[in-house]
Amino acid sequence: MSSPRALADLPQIERRTLADTAYDALCDLLASGRLAPGDKLSLRQTAAALGVSVMPVREAVSRLASDGALEVALNRALRVPILSARAFRELAETRMAVEGMAASRAAMRRSGEELAAIRRAEASFRSLAETAQPDGARAVALNRDLHFAIYAACGLQPLREIIARLWLKAGPVLNLDLRAYPERLRQGFAIRRHAEVLGAIEARDGPAAEAAIAADIGDAADFILSRGALPATAIP
Repeated sequence: MSSPRALADLPQIERRTLADTAYDALCDLLASGRLAPGDKLSLRQTAAALGVSVMPVREAVSRLASDGALEVALNRALRVPILSARAFRELAETRMAVEGMAASRAAMRRSGEELAAIRRAEASFRSLAETAQPDGARAVALNRDLHFAIYAACGLQPLREIIARLWLKAGPVLNLDLRAYPERLRQGFAIRRHAEVLGAIEARDGPAAEAAIAADIGDAADFILSRGALPATAIP
């Protein structure tokens, strides 16, 4: 066998840079709700926390800024955007359509292993929400974990990537629901919607799964908007 043919049989090695790693870490902070609207970061502090130089963090921030997930001020300070009420409503309606499609496909295509992962994620959220004093910050993260366990079963990687980008903006705003008002957790609204989604996926009922996910997103959006927590116009 010639050398070129032998080389052609080698598996591709994934090339990840420090900027990729920094990007993934910041994405996780945003999507899991560990950062809230208006929270500020510095390049230097973020780099120190990640154990890297400022350069890869700057590259990661540039990508997130282009996605509208972070804002960079003239003094290089970083801020999580504060969405206007109208922008948030548009984001929620987009999520209802896109994530509803993913939930529907997950219900019809999920494997036994994927269903088990969804059950575990639903149980973790429910267990926390039913405690006397639920940890709101943890609830935001577990809510994200459940949604993404569902979307992992949809069978369309491009669809999952679109949802991931939507959550870069949605994750921080969910602090204004599950984290800021833990009493809503105790009232069980999210628990009931999650149970509806799980039941639909167990029954392979695509339309019911789509409706339940859309209702879960819509309930949270309606609550956040009803509290007046978002400005009428974007804050510069």
